[in-house]
Amino acid sequence: MAAYLQWRRFVFFDKELVKEPLGNDGAAPGAAPASGSAASKFLCLPPGITVCDSGRGSLVFGDMEGQIWFLPRSLQLTGFQAYKLRVTHLYQLKQHNILASVGEDEEGINPLVCPQVKIWNLEKRDGGNPLCTRIFPAIPGTEPTVVSCLTVHENLNFMAIGFTDGSVTLNKGDITRDRHSKTQILHKGNYPVTGLAFRQAGKTTHLFVVTTENVQSYIVSGKDYPRVELDTHGCGLRCSALSDPSQDLQFIVAGDECVYLYQPDERGPCFAFEGHKLIAHWFRGYLVIVSRDRKVSPKSEFTSRDSQSSDKQILNIYDLCNKFIAYSAVFEDVVDVLAEWGSLYVLTRDGRVHALQEKDTQTKLEMLFKKNLFEMAINLAKSQHLDSDGLAQIFMQYGDHLYSKGNHDGAVQQYIRTIGKLEPSYVIRKFLDAQRIHNLTAYLQTLHRQSLANADHTTLLLNCYTKLKDSSKLEEFIKTKSESEVHFDVETAIKVLRQAGYYSHALYLAENHAHHEWYLKIQLEDIKNYQEALRYIGKLPFEQAESNMKRYGKILMHHIPEQTTQLLKGLCTDYRSSLEGRCNRETPGCRANSEEFIPIFANNPRELKAFLEHMSEVQPDSPQGIYDTLLELRLQNWAHEKDPQVKEKLHSEAISLLKSGRFCDVFDKALVLCQMHDFQDGVLYLYEQGKLFQQIMHYHMQHEQYRQVITVCERHGEQDPSLWEQALSYFARKEEDCKEYVAAVLKHIENKNLMPPLLVVQTLAHNSTATLSVIRDYLVQKLQKQSQQIAQDELRVRRYREETTRIRQEIQELKASPKIFQKTKCSICNSALELPSVHFLCGHSFHQHCFESYSESDADCPTCLPENRKVMDMIRAQEQKRDLHDQFQHQLKCSNDSFSVIADYFGRGVFNKLTLLTDPPTARLTPSLEAGLQRDLLMHSRRGT
Repeated sequence: MAAYLQWRRFVFFDKELVKEPLGNDGAAPGAAPASGSAASKFLCLPPGITVCDSGRGSLVFGDMEGQIWFLPRSLQLTGFQAYKLRVTHLYQLKQHNILASVGEDEEGINPLVCPQVKIWNLEKRDGGNPLCTRIFPAIPGTEPTVVSCLTVHENLNFMAIGFTDGSVTLNKGDITRDRHSKTQILHKGNYPVTGLAFRQAGKTTHLFVVTTENVQSYIVSGKDYPRVELDTHGCGLRCSALSDPSQDLQFIVAGDECVYLYQPDERGPCFAFEGHKLIAHWFRGYLVIVSRDRKVSPKSEFTSRDSQSSDKQILNIYDLCNKFIAYSAVFEDVVDVLAEWGSLYVLTRDGRVHALQEKDTQTKLEMLFKKNLFEMAINLAKSQHLDSDGLAQIFMQYGDHLYSKGNHDGAVQQYIRTIGKLEPSYVIRKFLDAQRIHNLTAYLQTLHRQSLANADHTTLLLNCYTKLKDSSKLEEFIKTKSESEVHFDVETAIKVLRQAGYYSHALYLAENHAHHEWYLKIQLEDIKNYQEALRYIGKLPFEQAESNMKRYGKILMHHIPEQTTQLLKGLCTDYRSSLEGRCNRETPGCRANSEEFIPIFANNPRELKAFLEHMSEVQPDSPQGIYDTLLELRLQNWAHEKDPQVKEKLHSEAISLLKSGRFCDVFDKALVLCQMHDFQDGVLYLYEQGKLFQQIMHYHMQHEQYRQVITVCERHGEQDPSLWEQALSYFARKEEDCKEYVAAVLKHIENKNLMPPLLVVQTLAHNSTATLSVIRDYLVQKLQKQSQQIAQDELRVRRYREETTRIRQEIQELKASPKIFQKTKCSICNSALELPSVHFLCGHSFHQHCFESYSESDADCPTCLPENRKVMDMIRAQEQKRDLHDQFQHQLKCSNDSFSVIADYFGRGVFNKLTLLTDPPTARLTPSLEAGLQRDLLMHSRRGT
């Protein structure tokens, strides 16, 4: 129960008398003229007002004469005659322009005529007056009673009427039509009904019924109308109301001791507002109560108003949410309180209308600020649904007030509520100046929790923790459970913690938030824990492990070379992080480019050699750089080694590496390495692999290794015959006795016919030690061979001449004598020759059908055609070569660049040797043969058998 005397009072409403509109003389119909000029300018209602209501933009009144009056916002009062005697009740619907009234048309208690309920459609007119859509008696039975209250549901399907005998009637259906509505008695009791109200919750409709002694609710949307007894306290007439959604549509009952709030199924809170309650009304979140002080004797609500003397009444406007009195004033004889056009209107018995206009929210807040009632201002702003910017402004002013009073703890709590609206630097400067690190820490913590902090805020907060040496708070701040709970910039936090010397905390953040670079920096540069850094790299994913080894590999290699080498071996062959374990060995691991890690071993040749040899063994397809570096390393070791046995071993290793076949594409690089380190065996091997026989020859010549010169010629002379010529020239220039080697060279030159004898003689003429006996055998054999060749050529010429003579005789015979064909068999099928047949001068005969089947042309013998075609091709080739020779000689004489002409003809294959299949390899046609003789030979071959 809230104590009424503890509530503060404010003047949040402005009070004024409603004035008449301009142009009106101030005299309302039926009103007595006011005396004096001052009274004529205020609005005066007609006398005899018995009932009031409001809605749909008008104030509605009913009087003792049966008239209903409407006062719109223009304050032009209009009315019409609704009843013959008096109007007792009015109910103006808020969502429909429908007015329900109860009045009397005749004296007496006849239920058929008195009292009457009328439903008016204010949008339609009947003779200038609103259209009455329905009339029915208010009293359902024959028992005489009086209507005490009336309410209508906004959906026009329910209307309830309360009576002084304790009964309640419910009209269900369309209340504007007789045939769609049904009336029944809902409630019977022993106490007068003083208030009714409908409450809609979803599809359920409740009806609150209050009497002078109890409160109850009915569910009228069902069939059986279940009833719930809510309380045994009642109230007087017009002392109940239904709140708005801000109070959850609770039913308010204003008793003399307390004000009670009810839900449909239970009683809610109550407020101890003293005084005899006369009127209760709900207005925009406020509870409006008109009461009389207890010192004045209470008067019955059911006695005649005329019998009541004018007395002072108090109007209080309560804010139940914020627990204060928004307005309080004394009025004389209040008739009713109405709400319309956003204001309250208080009607008094003298016909005056007092308007209570609520101040705007900003004005009310300023009034509270002046009294330093910031908590109340905050609650008021929330209830008025002030936006977040407005609330933040209040929190800031409240915080400034507390700060000025020295209440820093309270001030920072208010500043915390401004986060997101107020610039953080405004608050931070205040607490930096005041050296209130605890308060600043609390503010910055909240700023981070709301994810509104930047890197500077994170730096400041961590510095606060470190200055306070509050390790527990620091750990609580950084050790979040998940990534989504991190409300700060992790990298900034790591930097600050590292700078402050909180390495363990910085490592925790770096490890848990995958800032691998920062983790390794701290381990290697600050803590110098190289083993842990290497272990951390080993559990990283492949890409990150590779990049970090490239970045920090030299440092690790310098301090822990063996472990670093082992990690690099795994990284470049089949890498799996230590977190993966051995459970996923079936899938292939990742593999880095081993060549990129060679610079890491700059000062560790022993580890480099182990790494390179491991890669060459385990991974034969390693990059070429691995083998190049390994060769260079082995050659260096060989060159600097003094121990003969070790040197021989290193020699073998280098040769085996060269013979591995890994240097075919980088032959020049391997050759340079061998030459740089004077590794002669390797140089010779590479010369041989590269078919550089001339270089091999020159090498042995430079070192005067005669036997090796001959050996090179014997091994590679077939591929490069010029080696023998070079060897002969070499030995010819030697002044020493080299007869043995010269003889060996000459023997090979003679066997292969590599040099003309004259050139051999000229070459050996330069050697002063070479005598004729050295080349005597060579010259004798050469001359004998030439003599034999001359004899063979003469024999061949004689045979050609005899053949020519014989062919000419045959040609002459063919020209002068007849040819007798005596063949008896076909030359193709060897069957007996039959007519028709075909005969050729060459002596071949064919069946006609055989000839047609096998011949390519009618003029050529099928048997002689292949041989004749060869001869003709040779003749054409000779003629073409003769033409090319003349053209070549002409271009060679006329051109300025003879070499380009020769190269062009070489490219066209003109100088390729033409070999005739019918002649021996050494045979040459005699230039004395004439073209006519060649044609005769061809003709003879076509006729020959």
